[in-house]
Amino acid sequence: MGVTEHISKQFEADLDTTRTRVLQMGGLVEAQILAAIQAFATGDAALVAQVIENDARVNGYEVAIDGACNHIVVKRQPAASDLRLIMAISKIVTDLERIGDEAEKIARMSKRIHEQGAHHAQRFPAIRHAAQIAVKNLRQALDAFARLDAASAAEVLKEDSAIDDEFRSVLRQLITYMMEDPRTISASLDTVWVAKAIERIGDHAKNIAEQVIYIVKGTDVRHTSFADIERELSKE
Repeated sequence: MGVTEHISKQFEADLDTTRTRVLQMGGLVEAQILAAIQAFATGDAALVAQVIENDARVNGYEVAIDGACNHIVVKRQPAASDLRLIMAISKIVTDLERIGDEAEKIARMSKRIHEQGAHHAQRFPAIRHAAQIAVKNLRQALDAFARLDAASAAEVLKEDSAIDDEFRSVLRQLITYMMEDPRTISASLDTVWVAKAIERIGDHAKNIAEQVIYIVKGTDVRHTSFADIERELSKE
């Protein structure tokens, strides 16, 4: 094997390892969301503690993957599509870390809500529904990243508005709830933060999907209408 071929194979191995780490981080973050929402529904103190503790693992993934990306850039000096992939990975892990932060926030707010004796999870099924959509979008965005599937990533962008609709629905319900019984204001405001965290998770899943399209097409579709994105994806 020649030196150039050896370097090329090692470069591909480094990229594959880094992509695998991103997916592992994504799996952990998804588990964090599910555990946090379960804590919101049940008030399970052990789940709350688990989510808070595991946030350090999420942060550790971000630092390790960023370090690997920097190493690849310095040592391999990638060009064109490979450099695009590495740049996108760096942004994706930032979004994953922030999703982890939102999951931790949900867990902390859930603890406060249940300590106040409130049972908002049962009163606001829209929150659980929004969380289901957010997890589905994150899972699809990560799957699109694994397969470098721009069309699948675009579907995530299309679904993001559903989470926004659910958030507005929850907000309207909470305002009515607080007006009817001012004693619920404190727990209701915490519930608003839970709903907002879920909306932000959806936004970060959307960001990841946009990065997948950037990797595949080389086009930055942030702040672009869905119709324009569809036209971009239809180009050969």
